[in-house]
Amino acid sequence: MNKSEKARELFMEGYNCAQAIAGAYAEEMGMEFDTAVKMVSSFGAGMGRLREVCGAVSGMLFVAGALYGYNDPKDLSAKKEHYERVQFLAGQFKAEAGSIICRELLGAEGKDTSPSPQERTEEYYKKRSCPDKVALAADIMEKYMRNEYINSL
Repeated sequence: MNKSEKARELFMEGYNCAQAIAGAYAEEMGMEFDTAVKMVSSFGAGMGRLREVCGAVSGMLFVAGALYGYNDPKDLSAKKEHYERVQFLAGQFKAEAGSIICRELLGAEGKDTSPSPQERTEEYYKKRSCPDKVALAADIMEKYMRNEYINSL
């Protein structure tokens, strides 16, 4: 099973969009699954249902930080390199999905910012493109890790 399929499966099990990405990549990040999904639990539904940055994008960038991030605040070169990576990954998602903003991706469904999560029903999945967005973010990260974008950077 590739990462795109794994992330989609996790989302369909009830994990939020950010958790689906982090969970799919937990092993690569050297993290326990439960730790990874807990760490990004705030980012689902565009940050706690605020409908801001798509949780799938936030999850993808969390993975990028864990795998390629910098830790020396004075290393401006490493910081620049990482921010270029973040902008590239988010740009790939935006180019394919049309936006990185949850409410824009969801359209009318994106107007609901109540903190109460909706029950995952067949009707819920019919109204949302979230499983596709989760799969897209996982696929972008997988391609990045395999250096498939090398000529794009």
